[in-house]
Amino acid sequence: MNTANLQLEGMLLALYALLDAIKRKGLLDEQEIEEALRQAEMTAVAEVGDRAEISKSNGEAICFPIRFLRKANEMAAGLEDFATITQLVAETKQPSAPGSGSTASPRPGDF
Repeated sequence: MNTANLQLEGMLLALYALLDAIKRKGLLDEQEIEEALRQAEMTAVAEVGDRAEISKSNGEAICFPIRFLRKANEMAAGLEDFATITQLVAETKQPSAPGSGSTASPRPGDF
């Protein structure tokens, strides 16, 4: 496996743990975190869409970390493993209406 992939995996698991701690301490609730991540994904999708040199698969790669954290944010307390969350992200890539709470792409037809 590529070392960069392993580094990304470790970083995402660390961010997942931090988001969980932020929720447990009551600093932000699940909805506030979801909104921030949804906005980040919408920004990423818009920026990638403006850059013709980025392929659809590279656009997916750019959005994956945000989608991972959105899915992790939905999880109940207790950290899931990377493979489980990754599988859930892959299963939820169908477009949904904005504000529905889904981890799917923010706009139909994007990645």
